[in-house]
Amino acid sequence: MTLTADTAAGFARLTLGHIGQQYPYKLDQVLSGPGDLREPHEIHPIFHGSFDWHSCVHGWWQLLTIARLFPDLPEADAIRARADAMLVPDKVAGEVARLALPYAAGFERPYGWGWALALHGEAVRHDAPWAAALAPLARAFATRFHQHLPKLTYPIRVGTHFNTAFALTLARDWGCDHDAALVALIDARARDWFSGDRGCQAWEPGGDEFLSSALSEALLMSRVLGEDFGAWFDGFLPDAAAGRPTTLFTPAIVSDRSDGKIAHLDGLNLSRAWCWRTIAAALPDREVATAALAAATAHLDASLPHLADDYMGAHWLATFALLALTC
Repeated sequence: MTLTADTAAGFARLTLGHIGQQYPYKLDQVLSGPGDLREPHEIHPIFHGSFDWHSCVHGWWQLLTIARLFPDLPEADAIRARADAMLVPDKVAGEVARLALPYAAGFERPYGWGWALALHGEAVRHDAPWAAALAPLARAFATRFHQHLPKLTYPIRVGTHFNTAFALTLARDWGCDHDAALVALIDARARDWFSGDRGCQAWEPGGDEFLSSALSEALLMSRVLGEDFGAWFDGFLPDAAAGRPTTLFTPAIVSDRSDGKIAHLDGLNLSRAWCWRTIAAALPDREVATAALAAATAHLDASLPHLADDYMGAHWLATFALLALTC
């Protein structure tokens, strides 16, 4: 599957419809006093739509990516106009100010941190003032990574927002252009945590996961290890070419797309497709590439038709579909 203009336009229309929708909205906030009780748009001048902060951030990443890939779409004009109004220094300053508040050290760690860097990295690719405006926010989160990673004794392997490997993949991609020291730190920590992993059992998915613990780790290591990735992967998933463990090759069943947690499983299918396609590209001459691409197609087929079935998925799933279709 490839991303077509029609598909991209559909993604953009879906996200433009919720990127500024304030309610329902799920705050990630520790209250330090009654003054903290304010409207979402007062707390977060930019990222107050799309149900929650991180979904709004990666919704913007998705929109800017589509505007770059398909600049002549009518939806691209709407994206640029909205970005000109929202991705501006004073609104970014409001977002940065939130990070200095008491109890904010763990705000959106690490998922939102990685996506904030990805958004800035995409904004840089446009002839527009958005990247300069977003730079203080990106630097704030890069600093948080620099401070946090040395003291993170153990990686977090769950398939939700706390997953270490997924966030570090996004952060590392940004760092390759903007922060060589962060790349070196990520590579060192990834080797510390994951280089000795062998014979992964892949007991997944959990009932509310949208990331594969196993494949998120493998994707990060494909970035970190380069030409040594193949040898590591052979030890990590030694039977992958034969389609085992079968759970990694079998799309998740989504029983109720109106349940926000169960709807995460559509995201799992889409993020696995991204991982499998990336792994296949990293190991093009190996037998596992055929199995990986077949798994990616099966996972996309299972969830791509359901992006707009319910708001619980519609406010974020198109981002993961875009990841899978552009890797």
